[in-house]
Amino acid sequence: MAKRTNLRNVAIIAHVDHGKTTLVDEMLKQSGIFRDNEQVQDRVMDSNDLERERGITILSKNTSIHYKDTKINIVDTPGHADFGGEVERILTMVDGVLLLVDAFEGCMPQTRFVLKKALNLKKKVLVVVNKIDRPGARPAEVIDEVLDLFIELGADDDQIEFPVVYASARDGYSSLDPDVREGDMRPLLDSILEHIEAPDGEIDAPLQILFSSLDYDDYIGRIGVGRVERGHIKRGESVVLCKQDGTQENVRISRLYQFEGLRRVEVENAEMGDIVCVSGILDLNIGETACDPNCIEPLPFVKIDEPTISMNFIVNNSPFAGREGKFVTSRNIRDRLFKEVETNVSMRVEETDSTDTFKVSGRGELHLSILIETMRRQGYEFQVSRPEVIYKTINGQLCEPMELLIVEVPEAYVGAVIEKLGSRKGELENMGSRDGGATHLEFKIPSRGLIGYRSEFMTDTNGNGIMNQLFAGYEPFKGDIQTRERGSVVVHETGTSTGYGLFNTQDRGRLFIGPGVDVYEGMIVGECSRNEDIVCNVCKKKQMTNTRAAGSDDALRLVPPTTLSLEQSMEFIKDDELLEVTPESLRLRKRILSKEQRMKQMFKKK
Repeated sequence: MAKRTNLRNVAIIAHVDHGKTTLVDEMLKQSGIFRDNEQVQDRVMDSNDLERERGITILSKNTSIHYKDTKINIVDTPGHADFGGEVERILTMVDGVLLLVDAFEGCMPQTRFVLKKALNLKKKVLVVVNKIDRPGARPAEVIDEVLDLFIELGADDDQIEFPVVYASARDGYSSLDPDVREGDMRPLLDSILEHIEAPDGEIDAPLQILFSSLDYDDYIGRIGVGRVERGHIKRGESVVLCKQDGTQENVRISRLYQFEGLRRVEVENAEMGDIVCVSGILDLNIGETACDPNCIEPLPFVKIDEPTISMNFIVNNSPFAGREGKFVTSRNIRDRLFKEVETNVSMRVEETDSTDTFKVSGRGELHLSILIETMRRQGYEFQVSRPEVIYKTINGQLCEPMELLIVEVPEAYVGAVIEKLGSRKGELENMGSRDGGATHLEFKIPSRGLIGYRSEFMTDTNGNGIMNQLFAGYEPFKGDIQTRERGSVVVHETGTSTGYGLFNTQDRGRLFIGPGVDVYEGMIVGECSRNEDIVCNVCKKKQMTNTRAAGSDDALRLVPPTTLSLEQSMEFIKDDELLEVTPESLRLRKRILSKEQRMKQMFKKK
């Protein structure tokens, strides 16, 4: 056994918005990766458009820096619970983790999730208390919370003795003293070298590489990203790929890369402990092992938690089908979905009895909505059904997924939140006060009870509330839940909406469209104020007669329509409704467009 003392492999894990990507930015800048006059955007690791628009990390990414003759490979991971699969598989590539905790917010749901995974894999944890310059920061209390969390998760004696570094990633300094407010990142980098173990393994043994991630290049093709667990690898070497289904395939490493800063740099060879990228393996998948042909020993891959939410992706059959999309057929949609599951290890795709429908399962609504948004930007056109939770039968009893929901709201809105969550089978488990008049609430609630709740929560708290959730296992079925209490405003005929038609409709509820919008029969254009669907003629035009009454030509005053986002649209639809997704539009519609057919269907059910 040998140690690579000039190498460290570390992942940065934390709850969403605790500063992981900003910290990586500063480490890259202060290590000399960029030129002095180079223009560098903020959150440089959030490289795709969706990540920059939403301000969250969706995909884990690799980079590296050099410090004191040591190469530090850094993996930036997502912070949102829905992308936990990205965190789980990445931990197999590293020897230690930086656990970032906000100096004000403290331990949050995703902090618990990522720390549990790291402790189970026996990774060394270096705690970084970030944002110590934030008003209301309470670093001493946060350290106590982290210690309690370590104990609660069953950490051993070595893991509980965790080192701590205090930092402000935004201002670019770190320190071992919580009162310091200046400096640079050297104390953090020194702590990484001191506390994160160097890769340990057999350098002269037969080759083993475990692939934990996939990338793609338009010129090179599929690229596998993994860690050399033992031995050496050379460019052009022939290896045996051990597939997940138990089969083996002889392949050749055509090109070999390592990460230097933000770039992939081609190299001739690599050895135990290095994180490498290889090309030349056409059908490589995550979790597979490349071995020396003379010693074929596949490595076990980390178990990924199962999905909890599913949706049906359906070929678009609305009257406007094919107008805006480039890829519209079932074959196009099928190929795209099965391509997604090759790299998205926590997502599942199943074919149904219908050739036009595919069941897609993921970790949560955000996990699925990111896929939907990505596909529509790529030119796909399709429909999706309402999200549904995935039930399991455990010991002969029907069980459903549960969520740990953590809510922080001003005291004035606590009653409304508790009342709403109580009607959705939520059980209040903990309650406390925070600095600044906020109240901290913890609920155990069925996952289906949260579908459609976020928009209600923002309304009930006037936008002042914060809610975070974390999967908390399966429990016996909690009973029926009444979610959306209001019906839909449904279009009567195909045409173009008019101001006159909308003016006569707006008193019936909240509208989602304005005048001049093309609509079709069965399309949903608003939310009814009562618990029933109503059919309205939003295309109605004013008759141009030569008879006028006093005041009849007054200007029509329309209430500005509510524009629903993708997530809000997914939450809004009922079981008998669909969301039509195209590159240019999001349209809500009834499954059965004809009013007469809907009435017949309703009477059949009765």
